[in-house]
Amino acid sequence: MARKTTPPQDTSPVADFEQSMQSLEDLVARMESGEMTLEESLAAYERGVGLYRHCQSALEQAELRVRLLSDPANPDDARPFDASEDA
Repeated sequence: MARKTTPPQDTSPVADFEQSMQSLEDLVARMESGEMTLEESLAAYERGVGLYRHCQSALEQAELRVRLLSDPANPDDARPFDASEDA
């Protein structure tokens, strides 16, 4: 019996954030074109919700990683990044 082998994947949701975001943008553009059937639109919406959740999770993971890098002992004490402070 042959086993299916899959290529190793990075389990980090941060790793493919940009690809998921691009897929979501492409999906929205197709939906906005108005050329999809109702069934296609519903399937696209479901896919979009999944992509959105994946992107949100990736952003949360990235934020956690930044907090841990800022102060590994007290990640809850980290302040949100404010770009205007560096200006």
